[in-house]
Amino acid sequence: MESWYYASMTFPVIVHESEYGFDAYCPTLPGCVSQGDTFDEALANVKIAIKEYLEAIEIVEEGKADKSRMVMVEVAA
Repeated sequence: MESWYYASMTFPVIVHESEYGFDAYCPTLPGCVSQGDTFDEALANVKIAIKEYLEAIEIVEEGKADKSRMVMVEVAA
């Protein structure tokens, strides 16, 4: 699969330590989150999540998402 994005890009990532390990997310890519037992593991995992996020966007934009659907769901607070 050819990529429309550069081989290397920089994204902000927020890593939060919790009682269960480390949570990491990219605030510029909604829903792009990961976690790990250590800071380094969480960072490595969120890098993978960012790459897969960008690949998913590419598939949708190329019209290859025949078997995928986007739906809006409401969640009670």
